[in-house]
Amino acid sequence: MNFMQRLMYGRYGGDQLSVFLIALYLLLYLLSSLLHSSILSLLSTLVAAWCIYRMFSRRIDRRRAENAKFMTVAGPAIRWFKLRRTIHRDKEHRYFKCPNCGQQLRVPRGKGKITINCRNCGVSFEEKT
Repeated sequence: MNFMQRLMYGRYGGDQLSVFLIALYLLLYLLSSLLHSSILSLLSTLVAAWCIYRMFSRRIDRRRAENAKFMTVAGPAIRWFKLRRTIHRDKEHRYFKCPNCGQQLRVPRGKGKITINCRNCGVSFEEKT
């Protein structure tokens, strides 16, 4: 453990882009082994090398900028999937979107028709829970 801490000291490490690159590497590797494609194999190796380069890089400012650009592109999709997972798992609440501002609102299930007040913009609307 002490060896890994000393090795990674002053280096960037992992972030959301690194996790995406690892998942992309695994996908490309599986596809290359199923299709026996040398191009996909080379591409998966390049993705893995880029991920390792990013994790061991000492240029922290550049790696943070890369991750910020990635999160501006992938952030809405990540948030959408997380919200869908939360809605699927939460059986005690219903989720509604404010018609005015689009804010996601959570209300308890089984209360009948209720008036919902948006926390963000203050608009009231009625929905059946």
